[in-house]
Amino acid sequence: MSEKPVSREQRRKAIEQQKKKSNKKEKKTGGSWFKRIFMAVVLIGLIGFICGAGLFAYYASSAPEIDEELLRDPISPTFIAADGKTEIPYMTAENRTYVNYEDIPKVLEDAILATEDNRFYKHSGIDVIRLGGAVIANITGGFGSQGASTITQQVIKNSFLSNDKTLKRKAQEAYLAFQLERKYEKEEIFEMYFNKILMSGNIYGFGTAAEYFYGKPLAELELHEAATLAGMPQSPNGYNPFKNPDRAETRRNVVLSLMEQHGKITKEEKEAAQAIPLEDSLLKKEDRKQTAATGEFTAFMEMVEDEIESLDGDISLDEGLTIYTTLDPTVQKAVNKAMASDLFFDEEVESAMTIVDTKTGGIRAIGAGRDYSGDVRRNYAISRDRVIGSTIKPLIDYGPAIEKMNWSTGQTVVDEPYSYEGGQEIRNVDGEFLGPMTIREALYRSRNIPAVKTLQEVGFKEASKFAKRLGLDFGNVYESAALGSPEKNISTVEMAGAFAAFGNSGEFTEPHTVTKIVFRDGTTEQVVQPEPVQAMKDSTAYMVTDMLRDAVDPNIPGATGKEAAISGLDLAGKTGTSNYTAKEYSDYNLDASSAPDVWFAGYTTDYSISVWSGYPSRKYAIDTASNERLLAQRLFKQVMSDISSSDTAGFKKPESVVEKTIELGSTPLKLASPFTPLYLRKTELFVRGEEPQQVSEKFIQKDLAVPSGLRANVEGNSVNLSWSYSGSQDVAFEVAVNGSTLTTTGDTGYTFNGLEPGTSYTFTVIAFTDDQHSKPASVTVEVAAVEEEPVEEEPVEEEPVEEEPVEEEPVEEEPAEEEPAEEEPAEEEPAEEEPAEEEPAEEEPAEEEPAEEEPAKEEKSEKKDDSASRSGQSENPDENKGNGKQGNENQEKGNGNGNQGKGNGNGNQGKGNGNGNGNENSGNGNGN
Repeated sequence: MSEKPVSREQRRKAIEQQKKKSNKKEKKTGGSWFKRIFMAVVLIGLIGFICGAGLFAYYASSAPEIDEELLRDPISPTFIAADGKTEIPYMTAENRTYVNYEDIPKVLEDAILATEDNRFYKHSGIDVIRLGGAVIANITGGFGSQGASTITQQVIKNSFLSNDKTLKRKAQEAYLAFQLERKYEKEEIFEMYFNKILMSGNIYGFGTAAEYFYGKPLAELELHEAATLAGMPQSPNGYNPFKNPDRAETRRNVVLSLMEQHGKITKEEKEAAQAIPLEDSLLKKEDRKQTAATGEFTAFMEMVEDEIESLDGDISLDEGLTIYTTLDPTVQKAVNKAMASDLFFDEEVESAMTIVDTKTGGIRAIGAGRDYSGDVRRNYAISRDRVIGSTIKPLIDYGPAIEKMNWSTGQTVVDEPYSYEGGQEIRNVDGEFLGPMTIREALYRSRNIPAVKTLQEVGFKEASKFAKRLGLDFGNVYESAALGSPEKNISTVEMAGAFAAFGNSGEFTEPHTVTKIVFRDGTTEQVVQPEPVQAMKDSTAYMVTDMLRDAVDPNIPGATGKEAAISGLDLAGKTGTSNYTAKEYSDYNLDASSAPDVWFAGYTTDYSISVWSGYPSRKYAIDTASNERLLAQRLFKQVMSDISSSDTAGFKKPESVVEKTIELGSTPLKLASPFTPLYLRKTELFVRGEEPQQVSEKFIQKDLAVPSGLRANVEGNSVNLSWSYSGSQDVAFEVAVNGSTLTTTGDTGYTFNGLEPGTSYTFTVIAFTDDQHSKPASVTVEVAAVEEEPVEEEPVEEEPVEEEPVEEEPVEEEPAEEEPAEEEPAEEEPAEEEPAEEEPAEEEPAEEEPAEEEPAKEEKSEKKDDSASRSGQSENPDENKGNGKQGNENQEKGNGNGNQGKGNGNGNQGKGNGNGNGNENSGNGNGN
């Protein structure tokens, strides 16, 4: 029993001891895993280092040899025209003043080192600290997002290597930089950089730049001037103080801050230098020298430089590049000729233009100004400080309306008194209002009120989106933007590019001057031409183009751009004119016809041209009441005529567009009917599937109801006509006798006086309105002749010679309705020829008297009603006979006379029965 406590104690200790051993094993195992991971990382790193070192060695082995001549001399670029072979004579020879190291001012060296490579004198070609920062930036921002090149590396890159950011090039650059540091002193390397770097245009080296920008040697440069030059290599043209003084001053101040940061200058010195206006010490304009080899392509080539600088990557023109451009020297010469022509009405007015390839967006030529020479110049073609006026209407008004709402070119808009939402009245240039019109007419006449209404229908956001797809940033779009006053303006370059999309089935390519760059090795190349995008539907592009064709059509009244028309060339275009503010009119003492800017943008399937005209200062105006307003159109016409060929393709209507003839003014649009007046019929374009199907019934003729119950009551020598009318329309009545109008009346009765014995009267009544009429109702009145007929027997002796009058005798018998005894022998005439000649003896006079009236009786084809005095009579008693009985046996059955008309009332071959004449009027009664 005494052993139990001991056993328990021992057991407890044994358990605790066991736990400790277990913990030790766990700790030992955990440490083992950590060591394994660490060793794996080290191994991977070692393998990576070995592989990297091997790859570095491989790349370094293929690096070019260091050539001192290449190190010290810049390599000018070569520029190629759009044809791919013609070299452009610009910047082919460098402009450089070489400076030895000992002549470099300390202040300029400090400014350069603070900006480009502050640790230059401490590293051996590669700045590891700076490289580490660049590695972090590249990990977070992507490879190539930031460089870590030292001055030594820049010398190597600009002398031997291509510009691509590849591991191979970086490895070779690092290797050669290390080799350069071993072969040359730091001062020599700095001297190479100092004289080799491109400063602007074809100006190389800081020494040349000091003379060019300040007109002084290096030794005389002040701190703020040295800082300005030191900041330029990052963007030689962008920080050019002559061209971009604001940007250059901002860059200068950054350099001054870096100099203070690295202990090169004090804070006081920095602030004093930053306070000096940059332009105060620049060389005066009259003293500046032209540095370009030729001025023929100067403006275009400057745009090439700017475009290269804006490209992603570190591309420098002093690297021996071959640059393929979009320039067409022939087109540029045509522009230069126009800018020097006598189209200008005075020496001060300016103009600018851009010519873009409609299909590719490549800029073929630039007209920067009338005299773009020397270094005191302004490129008006790329300026964005001018209001474009109505040239904007296809871009944010009608283009978006067709694109978004499938409007037809025949969509109706109303030109009427109208105001902005704020209450400001909108006016047309002529101060008039033309009422309803199509958007086609509104556009070619450039009416303001329809444009504002259209933009409001489209919506500001949608209009802005449409414009942005054409490369245009108008900023915020408001109502006034519809007439050319958006928040931001655009240049002739941007406008020409946007209008090109209309001529290219809606496909837009950003205007550009460079297509590709081939680097020094001759094989490495970088394609930089922008990719095309579908900015709008092809239906929108064609429909806008078709409307703008009318704007330049000299045969259309009211077309605003007809001065730009070129015979035989399918082109489209739009004018634009800007306005002064009320304050400017007052301050500059201008009249209402004054305008600061006149524009024209036009295009064919080959070229799109945008032209601006105006004065450098808004104080001077173009007179729109004179031919001065036509300057932009005339410049366009001259250039487009010179560069276009007779086989230029026309604009082709796509399958997505259909043509329909509509009735103008119908709402919604309806197809024209056969009765639509010619002046209201117009063929317009529709997006397929959106064309109208309903035909307008506005002008379709529907006969009015015929007056009924027409009766004639004879009283002495007068006849009282009466009738009734059951139609619902408000009508009037036209009463006529024997084809001659007697009166028009709103009553249903009329009295005719002056009946003459022996005369037949046919009265007709029709109902009518302004644009409709009824068929006639008619009645015939026979007035008996006095008994003096035997006196008129003499003609009987002439009749026997002709047997044919026998056929006409029944016609002459009808008037004798009250003497039925005389009608019966007429049926026996074939058996007794002698009496046949005697029977008409008494009727012959009646035949002669109405003879003169027969044409009047035949003019109208009318149905006859029974009258109170002569029921069932034929309207033409001289030619018709019979009451359903057999007629003359010498004629065909059913005929009342000898004119062979079957069932006719007279001999005019009318079909049917009745008492009317034979002009296709049916009736009941006799068989004529």
